[in-house]
Amino acid sequence: MGRSRTVSWEDPSILNAAVGRGSGLGVMREWLAGRLPDPPISVTLGMTLEEVDEGRVVFALVPGEEHYNPIGSVHGGVYATMLDSAAGCAVLSVLPEGMRYTSLDLNVKFLRPVTVDTGKVRAVGTVLKSGRRTALAQVELVDAADRLLAHATSSCMLFPA
Repeated sequence: MGRSRTVSWEDPSILNAAVGRGSGLGVMREWLAGRLPDPPISVTLGMTLEEVDEGRVVFALVPGEEHYNPIGSVHGGVYATMLDSAAGCAVLSVLPEGMRYTSLDLNVKFLRPVTVDTGKVRAVGTVLKSGRRTALAQVELVDAADRLLAHATSSCMLFPA
């Protein structure tokens, strides 16, 4: 009856070191192309980077039992991680060389439950405004039929690498 899962990942310092050395969009494109490793959180959750453009990124996840909470649906923390990742990486995609970011806040609205029957979900993050010190992004979590499952906004602090 037991279930198990084995997870392995590459050195997270490789991707971290790339951020700030080139443009954020360049780093994101290198990651998407597989020339930079996935961060451990992506591997642990099974979240994949699917699309990258300036000011827009898409992460995907196929929900599994390993994502469940005690009430039989995907834990809100999984949603929040996807939303935070998409918002932050959308902001990263507009940063010039020599700049980094960190999340200041994440405001999440859970709208529909997600289960293994939901199928693949996508977190589509877009930058609404990027200034000298802060950026604002929004994210929509959608299913294959583009039904809105959750929505988030995030403010990020921008600073020199």
